[in-house]
Amino acid sequence: MTTTADTAAPTTTTRPAGSSIGVLTATGFAAAAVASIATMSVAAAGHAAGISLDVSGAPIPIGGFGTLTAVFSLVGLVLAAVLSRTARHPRRAFLRTTVILTVLSLVPDAIADAAPATKALLMLTHLVAAAIVIPAVGRRLAK
Repeated sequence: MTTTADTAAPTTTTRPAGSSIGVLTATGFAAAAVASIATMSVAAAGHAAGISLDVSGAPIPIGGFGTLTAVFSLVGLVLAAVLSRTARHPRRAFLRTTVILTVLSLVPDAIADAAPATKALLMLTHLVAAAIVIPAVGRRLAK
């Protein structure tokens, strides 16, 4: 174990060294895969129920949901890795940041040139991905 101390505060934070990044990475990759499958499933179910996947007149392919989910999940994983090394309370910082980013990710869906049901489906996919990735990765960070 390594111990890091913040000079501005008299407390010491203890974090596991070495393998914690490996566990974080493995968890992040697994969560990204599960979230990608989940968002594609939600999009496919919505489409099967009659909800259009057209935005600005162009259809979003089902695979596009999985691809973007994977990409942004990996961005979140990088954020978690950086916070695990730099933040005094990595889990709290990660949770606060990712919840704010999730809320902000809903804005483009809300203003998209799409039917209301399509907008709702797009927002739902964001929330599904966040509900899978954020807790899984957050649990692997020091408090």
